[in-house]
Amino acid sequence: MKICIFCGASSSKDTEVEIVAKRIMSDFKKSQIDLVYGGAAIGVMGTLASELMSLGGEVTGVIPQHLMTKEVAHPGLSHLHVVKDMHERKQLMYKLSDAFLIFPGGMGTLDELFEIVTWKQLGLHAKPIAILNINNYFDSLLNFLDHAVNQGLIKPSDRQLIYSSSNWDEVKKYLTGF
Repeated sequence: MKICIFCGASSSKDTEVEIVAKRIMSDFKKSQIDLVYGGAAIGVMGTLASELMSLGGEVTGVIPQHLMTKEVAHPGLSHLHVVKDMHERKQLMYKLSDAFLIFPGGMGTLDELFEIVTWKQLGLHAKPIAILNINNYFDSLLNFLDHAVNQGLIKPSDRQLIYSSSNWDEVKKYLTGF
């Protein structure tokens, strides 16, 4: 199984994010789950990739050419795909992945989350999407989505396309079925 993690190229001020990232990568290795991610050696992205690689796990990075130096492509990945642009990055990450996990991140992470959810809403895929809500990082976003449902701008069925929990075991079961 290959899980794509959308996350920040910056490090979180919340140290729990790095601790949880390392613990989850240990579980990826134990469960034989491969990581697909944005290809950077920095921030939350770098923590995830470095940890899984140190454990001998499989890591596939996808990075646009223009970010090769800015995001510092991670050396030594199992696979590194250098693509033309951000759109091609997201398309390839989608094709390579069986499920999507959202970690704390910034604008790029939110862009990736909403694009992959929109594709699911439009019936372009049926892959599971889950937010790992570490220390309530996504509470405001989740509350906003519920508010949009209450305002009639998001259908309740579409709101259900995004699973969220702060518990990794619950998220893992949702994404993998085991």
